[in-house]
Amino acid sequence: MAFDTSSLHQYAAVRVKRSRIDGFGVFADEVIAAGRHIGDLTGEAITVAEARRRAQDRQRLMLVELSPSRAIDCSRSDDAMRFTNHSCAANARIEVEDGEVRFFALREIAIGEEITVSYGLTHHEGRLECRCGADNCQRRL
Repeated sequence: MAFDTSSLHQYAAVRVKRSRIDGFGVFADEVIAAGRHIGDLTGEAITVAEARRRAQDRQRLMLVELSPSRAIDCSRSDDAMRFTNHSCAANARIEVEDGEVRFFALREIAIGEEITVSYGLTHHEGRLECRCGADNCQRRL
């Protein structure tokens, strides 16, 4: 699946395809400079309580907590960035501000390289195996 969003909001051109980390991932279709705004993530606005309830019913999650009380469910979003996988050696970061979720490159990302972020603290509480394969992998999420 190609998502050329470069003409919209000056986002980076990315592609969704199978990932060696987990399921599908987001891959750079162009060189992405360090600090560049890669893309955004949107979804259904829900409460954190509802997000945690939904998390119990799903194998794969596409939920982002925006605040202690608000979250978004990205499972039905058209945004390619919803497929961003975790890595302990992430090449991008998530910025949540004023209810918006944005992705920025931490370093230059090569064409064909998977775009990854550190999920940080998750609801998995260390129960989910990390499969990022990074040298510094923490092994659990």
